Amino acid sequence: MRRLLPVLTAALMGLPLPALAEPDYVAAIRADYQKDLGDMWDWFHRNPELSMLESKTAARMAKELRATGAEVTEKVGGTGVVAVIRNGPGPVVMLRADMDGLPVKEASGLPNASVAKQVGTDGVEYPVMHACGHDTHITAMVATVRQLQRLKSQWKGTLVIVIQPGEERVMGAKAMLKDGLYIRFPKPDYALAFHVNSQMPAGKVAASENIQYSSSDSIDIHVHGVGAHGASPHLGKDPVYIGSQIVIALQGLISRERSPLSPGVITVGAFHAGSKHNIISDAAELQVTVRANDEVTRGQLVDGVKRVAVNMGRVNGLPDDKLPEVNVVEGTPTTINDAALARRLNGAIAAALGPNTVVPFQQMGMGAEDFAYFVQPDLKVPGYYFAVGGTPQAAFDAARAGGPAVASHHSALFKIDPEATIVTGASAMTAAALDLLKP
Repeated sequence: MRRLLPVLTAALMGLPLPALAEPDYVAAIRADYQKDLGDMWDWFHRNPELSMLESKTAARMAKELRATGAEVTEKVGGTGVVAVIRNGPGPVVMLRADMDGLPVKEASGLPNASVAKQVGTDGVEYPVMHACGHDTHITAMVATVRQLQRLKSQWKGTLVIVIQPGEERVMGAKAMLKDGLYIRFPKPDYALAFHVNSQMPAGKVAASENIQYSSSDSIDIHVHGVGAHGASPHLGKDPVYIGSQIVIALQGLISRERSPLSPGVITVGAFHAGSKHNIISDAAELQVTVRANDEVTRGQLVDGVKRVAVNMGRVNGLPDDKLPEVNVVEGTPTTINDAALARRLNGAIAAALGPNTVVPFQQMGMGAEDFAYFVQPDLKVPGYYFAVGGTPQAAFDAARAGGPAVASHHSALFKIDPEATIVTGASAMTAAALDLLKP
Protein backbone atom coordinates (compact mmCIF):
# COMPACT_ATOMS: atom_id res chain seq x y z
CA MET A 1 0.00 0.00 0.00
CA ARG A 2 2.90 2.35 0.75
CA ARG A 3 3.95 2.21 -2.90
CA LEU A 4 0.48 3.43 -3.93
CA LEU A 5 0.23 6.35 -1.48
CA PRO A 6 2.13 8.83 -3.72
CA VAL A 7 -0.08 7.79 -6.64
CA LEU A 8 -3.30 8.27 -4.64
CA THR A 9 -2.11 11.60 -3.26
CA ALA A 10 -1.22 12.88 -6.72
CA ALA A 11 -4.55 11.73 -8.11
CA LEU A 12 -6.49 13.52 -5.36
CA MET A 13 -4.52 16.72 -5.93
CA GLY A 14 -4.83 16.56 -9.72
CA LEU A 15 -1.05 16.26 -10.16
CA PRO A 16 0.79 14.08 -12.71
CA LEU A 17 1.01 10.48 -11.52
CA PRO A 18 4.48 9.54 -10.26
CA ALA A 19 6.15 6.44 -11.67
CA LEU A 20 6.31 3.46 -9.34
CA ALA A 21 9.63 1.73 -8.84
CA GLU A 22 9.52 -1.61 -10.61
CA PRO A 23 10.09 -4.65 -8.39
CA ASP A 24 13.47 -6.22 -9.00
CA TYR A 25 11.91 -9.53 -10.01
CA VAL A 26 10.37 -7.97 -13.12
CA ALA A 27 13.80 -7.02 -14.47
CA ALA A 28 15.10 -10.43 -13.39
CA ILE A 29 12.34 -12.19 -15.37
CA ARG A 30 13.09 -10.06 -18.43
CA ALA A 31 16.77 -10.93 -18.18
CA ASP A 32 15.88 -14.60 -17.68
CA TYR A 33 13.78 -14.49 -20.84
CA GLN A 34 16.71 -13.23 -22.88
CA LYS A 35 19.09 -15.75 -21.35
CA ASP A 36 17.00 -18.91 -21.14
CA LEU A 37 13.20 -18.62 -21.03
CA GLY A 38 12.89 -17.55 -24.67
CA ASP A 39 14.65 -20.71 -25.80
CA MET A 40 12.52 -22.75 -23.40
CA TRP A 41 9.30 -21.31 -24.85
CA ASP A 42 10.63 -22.00 -28.35
CA TRP A 43 11.16 -25.67 -27.44
CA PHE A 44 7.69 -26.01 -25.97
CA HIS A 45 6.16 -24.31 -29.00
CA ARG A 46 7.93 -26.63 -31.44
CA ASN A 47 7.04 -29.73 -29.42
CA PRO A 48 3.35 -29.54 -28.49
CA GLU A 49 1.56 -32.67 -27.29
CA LEU A 50 -2.07 -33.70 -27.17
CA SER A 51 -4.16 -33.83 -24.00
CA MET A 52 -3.18 -36.54 -21.50
CA LEU A 53 -0.23 -37.51 -23.74
CA GLU A 54 2.17 -34.71 -22.69
CA SER A 55 5.09 -36.99 -21.72
CA LYS A 56 7.94 -34.93 -23.23
CA THR A 57 6.49 -31.66 -21.92
CA ALA A 58 6.01 -33.14 -18.44
CA ALA A 59 9.56 -34.50 -18.37
CA ARG A 60 10.99 -31.12 -19.35
CA MET A 61 8.90 -29.32 -16.71
CA ALA A 62 9.94 -31.82 -14.03
CA LYS A 63 13.59 -31.24 -14.95
CA GLU A 64 13.25 -27.44 -14.85
CA LEU A 65 11.41 -27.46 -11.50
CA ARG A 66 13.91 -29.86 -9.92
CA ALA A 67 16.68 -27.51 -11.02
CA THR A 68 15.14 -24.80 -8.81
CA GLY A 69 15.41 -27.05 -5.76
CA ALA A 70 11.73 -28.03 -5.55
CA GLU A 71 10.54 -31.51 -4.50
CA VAL A 72 9.05 -32.93 -7.71
CA THR A 73 6.60 -35.78 -8.22
CA GLU A 74 5.74 -36.98 -11.73
CA LYS A 75 2.82 -38.93 -13.21
CA VAL A 76 0.13 -37.44 -11.00
CA GLY A 77 -3.22 -38.02 -12.69
CA GLY A 78 -1.46 -39.30 -15.79
CA THR A 79 1.24 -36.96 -17.01
CA GLY A 80 0.76 -34.29 -14.33
CA VAL A 81 3.70 -32.88 -12.39
CA VAL A 82 3.58 -31.55 -8.82
CA ALA A 83 6.41 -29.60 -7.19
CA VAL A 84 6.50 -28.55 -3.54
CA ILE A 85 8.62 -25.81 -1.96
CA ARG A 86 8.50 -25.57 1.82
CA ASN A 87 9.67 -22.38 3.51
CA GLY A 88 8.54 -22.55 7.11
CA PRO A 89 5.10 -22.06 8.66
CA GLY A 90 2.51 -20.13 6.70
CA PRO A 91 -0.23 -20.51 4.10
CA VAL A 92 -0.20 -23.10 1.33
CA VAL A 93 -0.47 -21.49 -2.11
CA MET A 94 -1.05 -23.55 -5.24
CA LEU A 95 0.15 -22.21 -8.59
CA ARG A 96 -1.18 -24.09 -11.61
CA ALA A 97 -0.21 -24.09 -15.29
CA ASP A 98 -1.69 -26.27 -18.05
CA MET A 99 0.53 -27.82 -20.72
CA ASP A 100 -1.42 -29.55 -23.51
CA GLY A 101 -1.67 -28.55 -27.15
CA LEU A 102 -4.45 -28.97 -29.72
CA PRO A 103 -5.03 -31.11 -32.84
CA VAL A 104 -4.52 -28.13 -35.17
CA LYS A 105 -2.06 -27.69 -38.05
CA GLU A 106 -0.22 -24.44 -37.39
CA ALA A 107 -0.44 -21.73 -40.05
CA SER A 108 0.77 -18.80 -37.92
CA GLY A 109 3.76 -18.00 -40.12
CA LEU A 110 6.03 -18.00 -37.07
CA PRO A 111 9.61 -19.17 -37.72
CA ASN A 112 9.17 -21.82 -35.02
CA ALA A 113 5.73 -22.98 -36.17
CA SER A 114 4.98 -26.50 -35.04
CA VAL A 115 5.20 -29.34 -37.56
CA ALA A 116 4.61 -31.94 -34.85
CA LYS A 117 2.24 -34.85 -35.30
CA GLN A 118 0.99 -37.25 -32.66
CA VAL A 119 -1.31 -40.24 -32.41
CA GLY A 120 -4.19 -39.33 -30.10
CA THR A 121 -5.92 -41.48 -27.53
CA ASP A 122 -8.34 -42.50 -30.31
CA GLY A 123 -5.54 -44.03 -32.39
CA VAL A 124 -5.69 -41.31 -35.08
CA GLU A 125 -2.63 -39.23 -35.98
CA TYR A 126 -3.12 -35.45 -35.77
CA PRO A 127 -1.05 -32.35 -36.41
CA VAL A 128 -0.45 -30.65 -33.06
CA MET A 129 -0.09 -26.96 -32.21
CA HIS A 130 -0.01 -24.78 -29.12
CA ALA A 131 -3.05 -22.91 -30.41
CA CYS A 132 -4.10 -21.69 -26.96
CA GLY A 133 -0.84 -20.44 -25.47
CA HIS A 134 -0.23 -23.14 -22.88
CA ASP A 135 3.44 -23.06 -23.89
CA THR A 136 3.62 -19.54 -22.40
CA HIS A 137 1.87 -20.69 -19.22
CA ILE A 138 4.41 -23.37 -18.37
CA THR A 139 7.37 -21.17 -19.31
CA ALA A 140 6.01 -18.41 -17.08
CA MET A 141 5.61 -20.94 -14.28
CA VAL A 142 9.30 -21.80 -14.44
CA ALA A 143 10.10 -18.08 -14.33
CA THR A 144 7.81 -17.60 -11.30
CA VAL A 145 9.30 -20.50 -9.35
CA ARG A 146 12.84 -19.30 -10.04
CA GLN A 147 11.99 -15.88 -8.63
CA LEU A 148 10.14 -17.20 -5.59
CA GLN A 149 13.10 -19.44 -4.77
CA ARG A 150 15.42 -16.43 -5.09
CA LEU A 151 13.13 -14.34 -2.86
CA LYS A 152 12.65 -16.89 -0.08
CA SER A 153 13.63 -14.35 2.56
CA GLN A 154 10.49 -12.35 1.65
CA TRP A 155 7.87 -15.06 2.21
CA LYS A 156 6.89 -17.90 4.50
CA GLY A 157 4.72 -20.92 3.84
CA THR A 158 4.44 -23.65 1.22
CA LEU A 159 4.18 -23.48 -2.56
CA VAL A 160 2.53 -26.29 -4.50
CA ILE A 161 3.23 -26.01 -8.23
CA VAL A 162 0.84 -27.99 -10.43
CA ILE A 163 1.64 -28.68 -14.08
CA GLN A 164 -1.68 -29.99 -15.32
CA PRO A 165 -2.41 -32.20 -18.33
CA GLY A 166 -5.58 -32.41 -20.35
CA GLU A 167 -7.07 -28.94 -19.87
CA GLU A 168 -8.26 -28.77 -23.47
CA ARG A 169 -10.39 -31.84 -22.86
CA VAL A 170 -11.37 -30.64 -19.36
CA MET A 171 -10.21 -33.88 -17.78
CA GLY A 172 -6.76 -33.21 -16.32
CA ALA A 173 -7.83 -31.38 -13.16
CA LYS A 174 -10.28 -34.15 -12.23
CA ALA A 175 -7.63 -36.77 -12.91
CA MET A 176 -5.10 -35.07 -10.62
CA LEU A 177 -7.66 -34.66 -7.83
CA LYS A 178 -8.69 -38.30 -8.19
CA ASP A 179 -5.02 -39.26 -7.92
CA GLY A 180 -4.81 -37.53 -4.53
CA LEU A 181 -3.60 -34.03 -5.36
CA TYR A 182 -5.16 -32.59 -2.18
CA ILE A 183 -4.28 -35.68 -0.11
CA ARG A 184 -0.75 -36.68 -1.17
CA PHE A 185 0.40 -33.06 -1.23
CA PRO A 186 -0.35 -30.07 1.04
CA LYS A 187 -3.92 -28.90 0.45
CA PRO A 188 -3.87 -25.27 -0.67
CA ASP A 189 -5.35 -22.35 1.21
CA TYR A 190 -5.42 -20.51 -2.13
CA ALA A 191 -5.24 -21.67 -5.76
CA LEU A 192 -3.97 -19.40 -8.56
CA ALA A 193 -3.65 -19.67 -12.34
CA PHE A 194 -3.60 -17.47 -15.42
CA HIS A 195 -4.38 -17.73 -19.12
CA VAL A 196 -3.00 -15.67 -21.97
CA ASN A 197 -5.70 -13.82 -23.91
CA SER A 198 -5.03 -12.98 -27.54
CA GLN A 199 -7.89 -10.45 -27.49
CA MET A 200 -6.28 -8.35 -24.72
CA PRO A 201 -3.37 -5.94 -25.19
CA ALA A 202 0.00 -7.26 -24.09
CA GLY A 203 1.16 -6.09 -20.68
CA LYS A 204 -2.34 -5.99 -19.18
CA VAL A 205 -3.89 -8.20 -16.50
CA ALA A 206 -7.60 -8.69 -15.75
CA ALA A 207 -9.48 -10.80 -13.22
CA SER A 208 -13.15 -10.92 -12.34
CA GLU A 209 -14.48 -10.76 -8.81
CA ASN A 210 -17.10 -13.31 -9.85
CA ILE A 211 -17.33 -15.47 -12.98
CA GLN A 212 -14.12 -15.78 -14.99
CA TYR A 213 -15.07 -18.58 -17.39
CA SER A 214 -18.23 -20.35 -18.50
CA SER A 215 -19.14 -23.99 -18.06
CA SER A 216 -18.51 -26.40 -20.92
CA ASP A 217 -20.03 -29.76 -21.78
CA SER A 218 -19.04 -31.89 -24.77
CA ILE A 219 -21.90 -34.05 -26.00
CA ASP A 220 -21.81 -36.86 -28.58
CA ILE A 221 -25.04 -37.70 -30.43
CA HIS A 222 -25.27 -40.96 -32.38
CA VAL A 223 -28.15 -40.91 -34.83
CA HIS A 224 -29.32 -44.32 -36.02
CA GLY A 225 -30.69 -44.70 -39.51
CA VAL A 226 -31.66 -47.35 -42.03
CA GLY A 227 -29.44 -47.45 -45.09
CA ALA A 228 -30.94 -47.25 -48.56
CA HIS A 229 -30.29 -46.11 -52.11
CA GLY A 230 -30.28 -42.33 -52.46
CA ALA A 231 -32.91 -42.68 -55.19
CA SER A 232 -35.26 -44.54 -52.84
CA PRO A 233 -35.25 -42.59 -49.56
CA HIS A 234 -38.67 -43.97 -48.60
CA LEU A 235 -37.09 -47.39 -48.11
CA GLY A 236 -34.76 -46.17 -45.39
CA LYS A 237 -34.42 -43.73 -42.52
CA ASP A 238 -32.01 -40.95 -43.40
CA PRO A 239 -29.75 -40.08 -40.42
CA VAL A 240 -28.38 -37.02 -42.24
CA TYR A 241 -31.89 -35.59 -42.51
CA ILE A 242 -32.66 -36.46 -38.88
CA GLY A 243 -29.32 -35.06 -37.72
CA SER A 244 -29.94 -31.84 -39.65
CA GLN A 245 -33.27 -31.42 -37.91
CA ILE A 246 -31.50 -31.90 -34.57
CA VAL A 247 -28.92 -29.23 -35.47
CA ILE A 248 -31.64 -26.69 -36.25
CA ALA A 249 -33.89 -27.62 -33.32
CA LEU A 250 -31.05 -27.25 -30.80
CA GLN A 251 -30.95 -23.53 -31.47
CA GLY A 252 -34.53 -23.31 -30.22
CA LEU A 253 -33.17 -24.17 -26.77
CA ILE A 254 -31.18 -20.92 -26.95
CA SER A 255 -33.76 -18.66 -28.60
CA ARG A 256 -37.00 -19.98 -27.14
CA GLU A 257 -36.35 -21.85 -23.89
CA ARG A 258 -33.50 -19.97 -22.22
CA SER A 259 -33.94 -16.62 -20.55
CA PRO A 260 -32.31 -13.96 -22.74
CA LEU A 261 -30.66 -12.63 -19.57
CA SER A 262 -28.87 -15.96 -18.96
CA PRO A 263 -26.00 -16.43 -21.45
CA GLY A 264 -25.82 -19.74 -23.25
CA VAL A 265 -24.31 -21.25 -26.40
CA ILE A 266 -24.93 -24.52 -28.25
CA THR A 267 -22.57 -25.23 -31.14
CA VAL A 268 -22.48 -28.34 -33.31
CA GLY A 269 -18.79 -28.58 -34.08
CA ALA A 270 -18.80 -31.81 -36.09
CA PHE A 271 -21.31 -33.73 -38.22
CA HIS A 272 -20.11 -36.94 -39.85
CA ALA A 273 -22.18 -39.31 -41.96
CA GLY A 274 -22.14 -41.29 -45.18
CA SER A 275 -19.53 -42.22 -47.76
CA LYS A 276 -21.01 -41.59 -51.22
CA HIS A 277 -23.40 -39.32 -53.10
CA ASN A 278 -26.15 -41.86 -53.70
CA ILE A 279 -26.10 -43.89 -50.49
CA ILE A 280 -28.26 -43.13 -47.49
CA SER A 281 -26.06 -44.13 -44.58
CA ASP A 282 -27.15 -46.05 -41.51
CA ALA A 283 -25.71 -43.63 -38.93
CA ALA A 284 -24.62 -40.04 -38.30
CA GLU A 285 -22.42 -38.64 -35.56
CA LEU A 286 -22.78 -35.14 -34.08
CA GLN A 287 -20.38 -33.49 -31.65
CA VAL A 288 -21.87 -30.64 -29.64
CA THR A 289 -20.48 -28.11 -27.16
CA VAL A 290 -22.77 -26.44 -24.60
CA ARG A 291 -21.78 -23.31 -22.65
CA ALA A 292 -23.47 -21.47 -19.78
CA ASN A 293 -22.67 -19.00 -17.01
CA ASP A 294 -24.58 -20.69 -14.21
CA GLU A 295 -25.38 -24.24 -13.19
CA VAL A 296 -29.16 -23.88 -13.60
CA THR A 297 -28.84 -22.78 -17.25
CA ARG A 298 -26.18 -25.43 -17.81
CA GLY A 299 -28.50 -28.18 -16.60
CA GLN A 300 -31.41 -26.89 -18.66
CA LEU A 301 -29.36 -26.81 -21.86
CA VAL A 302 -27.76 -30.24 -21.39
CA ASP A 303 -31.13 -31.80 -20.59
CA GLY A 304 -32.63 -29.97 -23.56
CA VAL A 305 -30.03 -31.40 -25.96
CA LYS A 306 -30.96 -34.92 -24.83
CA ARG A 307 -34.70 -34.22 -25.17
CA VAL A 308 -34.42 -32.65 -28.64
CA ALA A 309 -32.20 -35.39 -30.05
CA VAL A 310 -34.22 -38.32 -28.74
CA ASN A 311 -37.58 -36.87 -29.70
CA MET A 312 -36.45 -35.85 -33.16
CA GLY A 313 -35.88 -39.55 -33.68
CA ARG A 314 -39.46 -40.19 -32.61
CA VAL A 315 -40.72 -37.46 -34.97
CA ASN A 316 -39.07 -39.36 -37.83
CA GLY A 317 -40.57 -42.69 -36.86
CA LEU A 318 -37.53 -44.41 -35.40
CA PRO A 319 -38.40 -47.31 -33.07
CA ASP A 320 -37.52 -46.97 -29.38
CA ASP A 321 -34.47 -49.20 -29.71
CA LYS A 322 -33.11 -46.99 -32.52
CA LEU A 323 -33.62 -43.54 -31.00
CA PRO A 324 -30.59 -41.20 -31.02
CA GLU A 325 -28.07 -41.90 -28.26
CA VAL A 326 -26.82 -38.86 -26.32
CA ASN A 327 -23.70 -38.98 -24.14
CA VAL A 328 -22.01 -36.18 -22.18
CA VAL A 329 -18.36 -37.14 -22.60
CA GLU A 330 -16.53 -34.19 -21.02
CA GLY A 331 -17.54 -31.23 -18.91
CA THR A 332 -16.47 -28.55 -16.47
CA PRO A 333 -18.47 -26.14 -14.31
CA THR A 334 -18.12 -22.37 -14.33
CA THR A 335 -14.85 -20.93 -13.03
CA ILE A 336 -15.74 -18.49 -10.25
CA ASN A 337 -13.12 -16.30 -8.61
CA ASP A 338 -13.36 -15.77 -4.86
CA ALA A 339 -14.48 -12.13 -4.62
CA ALA A 340 -12.38 -11.12 -1.60
CA LEU A 341 -9.30 -12.87 -2.94
CA ALA A 342 -9.71 -11.28 -6.37
CA ARG A 343 -9.99 -7.79 -4.87
CA ARG A 344 -6.91 -8.42 -2.76
CA LEU A 345 -4.72 -9.81 -5.53
CA ASN A 346 -5.89 -7.33 -8.18
CA GLY A 347 -4.72 -4.66 -5.74
CA ALA A 348 -1.45 -6.46 -5.01
CA ILE A 349 -0.62 -6.80 -8.71
CA ALA A 350 -1.53 -3.16 -9.37
CA ALA A 351 0.65 -2.06 -6.44
CA ALA A 352 3.59 -4.11 -7.69
CA LEU A 353 3.36 -3.63 -11.45
CA GLY A 354 1.61 -0.25 -11.67
CA PRO A 355 -2.04 0.84 -11.53
CA ASN A 356 -2.37 0.78 -15.32
CA THR A 357 -1.45 -2.89 -15.50
CA VAL A 358 -4.71 -4.21 -14.03
CA VAL A 359 -7.68 -3.41 -16.28
CA PRO A 360 -11.41 -4.14 -15.82
CA PHE A 361 -12.29 -7.73 -16.64
CA GLN A 362 -14.53 -8.36 -19.66
CA GLN A 363 -15.84 -11.81 -20.54
CA MET A 364 -15.13 -11.82 -24.28
CA GLY A 365 -16.72 -15.17 -25.06
CA MET A 366 -17.85 -18.35 -23.36
CA GLY A 367 -14.51 -20.09 -22.98
CA ALA A 368 -14.21 -22.65 -20.20
CA GLU A 369 -11.53 -23.92 -17.82
CA ASP A 370 -11.20 -27.08 -15.77
CA PHE A 371 -9.32 -25.08 -13.11
CA ALA A 372 -12.87 -24.85 -11.76
CA TYR A 373 -12.51 -28.36 -10.31
CA PHE A 374 -9.67 -27.22 -8.03
CA VAL A 375 -11.87 -24.54 -6.44
CA GLN A 376 -15.30 -26.16 -6.18
CA PRO A 377 -17.23 -24.91 -3.11
CA ASP A 378 -17.07 -28.25 -1.28
CA LEU A 379 -13.26 -28.18 -1.38
CA LYS A 380 -13.15 -24.78 0.38
CA VAL A 381 -10.15 -23.56 -1.64
CA PRO A 382 -10.55 -19.90 -2.72
CA GLY A 383 -9.49 -19.45 -6.33
CA TYR A 384 -8.03 -16.60 -8.35
CA TYR A 385 -7.76 -16.94 -12.13
CA PHE A 386 -6.54 -14.00 -14.17
CA ALA A 387 -6.11 -13.18 -17.84
CA VAL A 388 -2.87 -11.83 -19.31
CA GLY A 389 -2.91 -9.85 -22.54
CA GLY A 390 -0.88 -11.46 -25.31
CA THR A 391 -1.23 -9.27 -28.42
CA PRO A 392 0.68 -6.00 -28.98
CA GLN A 393 -1.55 -2.95 -29.18
CA ALA A 394 -0.12 -2.25 -32.64
CA ALA A 395 -1.77 -5.43 -33.96
CA PHE A 396 -5.19 -4.25 -32.74
CA ASP A 397 -4.59 -0.82 -34.30
CA ALA A 398 -3.61 -2.44 -37.60
CA ALA A 399 -6.72 -4.65 -37.56
CA ARG A 400 -8.96 -1.63 -37.00
CA ALA A 401 -7.29 0.07 -39.95
CA GLY A 402 -8.19 -2.81 -42.25
CA GLY A 403 -5.22 -5.06 -41.63
CA PRO A 404 -5.21 -8.72 -40.60
CA ALA A 405 -7.60 -9.64 -37.83
CA VAL A 406 -6.15 -10.80 -34.52
CA ALA A 407 -6.57 -14.57 -34.54
CA SER A 408 -8.64 -16.22 -31.84
CA HIS A 409 -7.58 -19.05 -29.60
CA HIS A 410 -7.76 -22.54 -31.18
CA SER A 411 -7.15 -21.00 -34.62
CA ALA A 412 -4.38 -22.29 -36.88
CA LEU A 413 -3.36 -18.61 -37.15
CA PHE A 414 -3.08 -18.13 -33.36
CA LYS A 415 0.01 -16.29 -32.19
CA ILE A 416 0.82 -14.03 -29.29
CA ASP A 417 3.88 -12.11 -28.09
CA PRO A 418 5.65 -14.74 -25.98
CA GLU A 419 8.03 -12.38 -24.20
CA ALA A 420 5.35 -9.92 -23.12
CA THR A 421 3.04 -12.74 -22.05
CA ILE A 422 5.66 -14.63 -20.07
CA VAL A 423 7.16 -11.56 -18.39
CA THR A 424 3.75 -10.11 -17.45
CA GLY A 425 2.27 -13.45 -16.40
CA ALA A 426 5.26 -14.46 -14.28
CA SER A 427 5.56 -11.00 -12.72
CA ALA A 428 1.85 -10.95 -11.80
CA MET A 429 1.99 -14.49 -10.41
CA THR A 430 5.08 -13.62 -8.38
CA ALA A 431 3.43 -10.49 -7.00
CA ALA A 432 0.30 -12.43 -6.04
CA ALA A 433 2.23 -15.24 -4.36
CA LEU A 434 4.41 -12.82 -2.40
CA ASP A 435 1.32 -11.02 -1.16
CA LEU A 436 -0.36 -14.23 0.03
CA LEU A 437 2.83 -15.56 1.62
CA LYS A 438 4.16 -12.40 3.19
CA PRO A 439 5.32 -13.01 6.79
